[in-house]
Amino acid sequence: MKENKSTHHKNNKNNERRERQMQGESRATPAEGVVSGRNAVRELLASGRDIDKIFVARGDREGSIVALVGEVLARKIPLVETDRKRLDTLCGHNHHQGIVAQAAERAYSTVEDILACAEERGEKPLVVIADEIEDPHNLGALIRCAECSGVHGIIIPKRRAVGLTAAVAKSSAGAIEHMRVAKVANIASTVELLKEKGLWIYAADMDGSPYYGTDLRGAAAIVLGSEGFGISRLVKEKCDFVVSIPLYGQVNSLNVSTAAAVILCEAAKQRHGS
Repeated sequence: MKENKSTHHKNNKNNERRERQMQGESRATPAEGVVSGRNAVRELLASGRDIDKIFVARGDREGSIVALVGEVLARKIPLVETDRKRLDTLCGHNHHQGIVAQAAERAYSTVEDILACAEERGEKPLVVIADEIEDPHNLGALIRCAECSGVHGIIIPKRRAVGLTAAVAKSSAGAIEHMRVAKVANIASTVELLKEKGLWIYAADMDGSPYYGTDLRGAAAIVLGSEGFGISRLVKEKCDFVVSIPLYGQVNSLNVSTAAAVILCEAAKQRHGS
């Protein structure tokens, strides 16, 4: 069928409108806590707000970004080199100038803060150590389980793990506001510190004693491993005990937040008598 000029002009207008809409949709709003651009990241660094990670474009650097990277390294903030496509995604396709920061949704505590919380409550410390959990939904669910079980704080590593992102906050369903979370440079060294403070360290893994036969009433830290690899060998070697959840089906492991709920509810039962 022959198309007249007015119809052709109208179709072109419609195509242009659809293209503009698609471009607008691709420029999605970045996630809460994501800051992009050199000036914005500089101001974030100056604010003193906790920062989980800084992402920079891979390749040669020049100009103000060199100084920014130097400050990031000096402050020991995790720095991740990546491609510009990932930076585009992180910041919702806004102009990032080769650098994107991911600020924490809540200020981090220290290990000392966590132990002080237990002392203020007149309770023996109950701490969770999350060894390289990378899924924000798992960490968020773990925070909620821990808060409901009376845990005094959670310890996570600075690297190779998710921090207190917007997705973690959402998955915790508000529990993040009531839970102290400390970020440490080395989990194995932190385990040693907690042992010096009088805590017994329990690794939750498949080759241990049943959790329900374990005395969890004393000062304790429970170590939970990552989704794919479990607890790292060095950390596990430093633990005092290994506890397991007996399984009777065909699948050989539970999701980390589910396993946490089972063990932490047992600890709460022993400590509070109900």
